[in-house]
Parts: sequence; structure tokens; C-alpha cells
Amino acid sequence: MKAVIAGAIVALLTGTVANAQDGSTAPVAGAVTLVQAGHLLDRPGQRPRGASTIVIRDGKVEAVRDGFVGVEAFPGATVVDLRDRFVLPGLIDSHVHLTSDRAGQAGLLADFTDSLPARAYEAAGNARETLMAGFTTVRNLGDGDGVTLALRDATARHEIAGPRIIDAATSISTTSGHMDPRLGLSDEVRHDIGEPENVCNGVESCREAVRIQVGRGADVIKIATTAGVNSRIGAGLGAQMFEDEARALIETAHLYGKKVAVHAHGADGIDMALRLGADSIEHGTILSEDTIPLFLRSGAYYVPTLSTVNGYRARLAADPNAYPPAVLPKILWRISITGQSLQAAYPAGVRIAFGTDAGVSLHGRNADEFELMVEHGMTPMAAIEAATVNAADLLGLSTEVGSLEPGKRADLIAVEGDPLADVTVLKSVGFVMRDGRIYRHDEDL
Repeated sequence: MKAVIAGAIVALLTGTVANAQDGSTAPVAGAVTLVQAGHLLDRPGQRPRGASTIVIRDGKVEAVRDGFVGVEAFPGATVVDLRDRFVLPGLIDSHVHLTSDRAGQAGLLADFTDSLPARAYEAAGNARETLMAGFTTVRNLGDGDGVTLALRDATARHEIAGPRIIDAATSISTTSGHMDPRLGLSDEVRHDIGEPENVCNGVESCREAVRIQVGRGADVIKIATTAGVNSRIGAGLGAQMFEDEARALIETAHLYGKKVAVHAHGADGIDMALRLGADSIEHGTILSEDTIPLFLRSGAYYVPTLSTVNGYRARLAADPNAYPPAVLPKILWRISITGQSLQAAYPAGVRIAFGTDAGVSLHGRNADEFELMVEHGMTPMAAIEAATVNAADLLGLSTEVGSLEPGKRADLIAVEGDPLADVTVLKSVGFVMRDGRIYRHDEDL
């Protein structure tokens, strides 16, 4: 009892409550937290500030002030000393798959051996790793069993440590398309699985497929207009959907106010999706002479997901037979061509949003994408913009996250060193705050 009373007194004196349900240090309602930053990139795309203080109340930024403001200005406030760190908004990954980072033959086996509770625990662990790496918001683009829909709600309530999640429920494609879970299975197993609800053929079927995901609570709709690198089928990487089917998917999603993320590798599937009003192109490996003008005309975002190559290389190094014969040639091709589309799209003015395809690459290693983006032509500032301001816009969250301005959520991270000079310092995040709650604070990096 004495310990409880002592804890309550500490909370009143410091304005924080330690050990909240999700393990964060949560602020008391109405209490002020002052984050003192040595350098602050409060609005990516604009020049960083020097010594600054972020005033936080009730999980939101109340003000950003020059210099180090202390308790003399806000009696009773909690001071977070980051005066030797570079502070910037919480990062956003626009393309993740939280349920697993296993793939190839190991991933296929897990689909049949892992229980639903096991997948839920794995997703929760991946969400925590993602948050601790500095990514306070993600867009989860595909989950077949509802695990991440539930995880989205749990992290929103701060019951589990994880990023804010925008979720696509189950991704949609045509029969034998990239999202058909029966690819590579025996006829007997295919028969037992039956017709999945995320597979559509023809206009009416595709409209229904979208409505099913909307009814499940999807925040965004993910479709595949082309084949996939990881699809267990030797059918190339071009379009695998007719235009009337793609139109039905996109129009139906927009009818319900949902944005559409389009998995597409081949230029035919990319261009078709852009003509029909897609909100983002994921991967976008091959561009035609029409692709960039279509991007510019439509205003769609390009999400390059360069980090997939790191996942492929790591798995192949550990096991040369990690992928079946129908998949391996596509992986080697993807490794050889990755980055070429970004090198063409970025200087042409195409809007770029940060996304890793974590799940194909490893969770918690999301910041590896920054290095690849810079390697393929982006400046460090542009790469950071892609992971903050641009990604927030793509996810429909610009009024909440992406910059540190009054009224926005207090999502911020801190690193040692200057990420505008060396973007790889973002691989070593030492402080993470989401909604004004401290999840990570390493005294020494």
C-alpha cells in the first residue's frame, strides 16, 4: 500500500504515470511535458531549428519555442532532456505486413502450422519492434485473418506497444493473381480451401470483394493489378487483371471513401491503375514512357519499397533454397533492377512516400530504406519528407502527424548525429514518443 501511495505522489510531482498498460510512460491528463531538443526538424522540407523546446499537453503539441524552456515557465512540468540529440517527427512506413517476416517456403509452411493466436503474438512483437525503431505510424497492406485489424484497435487504445496502424484488411486480386492464397498448393489442398473472399473475377465480383473488406473495417483498400515477385506461379510480372475489373475495384473503394494502394510491378498494370485513379503505386518496378506523366497528372504517390532486396539477400544467404523455382528468378530480377524507377521518378517530380514492405524485409529494420533511397538519387531531406510529410498525406493523416506543429499528435523521435548529413543515423533511434507517451529513452546510444 505504501508503494502505491508513493507512486501516486511521484506521478503528481512529475506529471507522468510510469508503466502504463502498453509499457509506456504516460502523462497525467492536463500535465505538460517539455521536450528540449538540441536540433529540431519540426517541419521536414524546411530548415531545421537549433535549440528548441516542444511543449506537449494531453498527447499533442501545444507549442514549439526557441531555446530550452524549463519548469520556470511551466511549473510542475516534466522535462525531457534531449539537448544533445537531433529531434524530428515520428517516422511513417506506408507499406508493412506486421503478421510475419518469414517468406518463401518457410512462410508457406507457417501458414499451415501456426495457430491464429501464434500469429497474433508475432504481429504484436513486430509492431513493438517497429515502434522502437522510430516508426510511430504504419500502413499495413495485407493480412488474411483479421489479426492486424484487432492490433490496430489495441495500439490505438494504448493497450499494446505499437505504431498507429492504418489497415487494409485482406488484399484483393483476381484468381491466380498475387493475392490468391492457393498459389503453389496441390489440387487437393486448393479444393479444401475453396474460393477465398479476397479473390474476384469480373466487375460484380470485384465490387463485392471491396465491400467485404470495407465491412470488415478496412481503412484502405489494397489491390494487385499485376503478378508478384513472391507469387508461387511462373506467369511473369505483367498485368493480371482486366481494366473493367480494376476500375470496379478502384471506383467501389472510392465510393466508400477509401484510398486504394495498388501492388504493381509491370508498366501495363501500373499505367492502368494510374489512369483509373489509384492513390498509390506500391513497388512500381518497371515504368513506361507514359508512367511518369500519369503520376504527375493524377497526383498519386509512388512507394518504392526498396528494402525488399535486403530481405531476399538475407534469406538466400541463409538458405539458397529459401524460394521455390517459380519465385527465385523473379527475386534475382527484382534485386538487379531495384532503384531504377526511383531514379527516374524522383527528379521528374513524382510524389514519393516511404514504404519498406517490411515482412518481406525485416521488421525493426525499416530505416534501412533511407539509405537505399539516398543511394538511388534522393537527398536525405527528401527521404525524410517521404517518411513524414508525404506519408502522412498519403495516409490521410496530415492534420495529425508528419510534422511537429501545434495541434498535432506528439509523435517524435531523437537520434545522435545529423540525419540531414548522414541519413543512416536514423537506423539508431534512441528516443521514441507517440501521443505524448515515452516508449523508448536510451540515455546513451
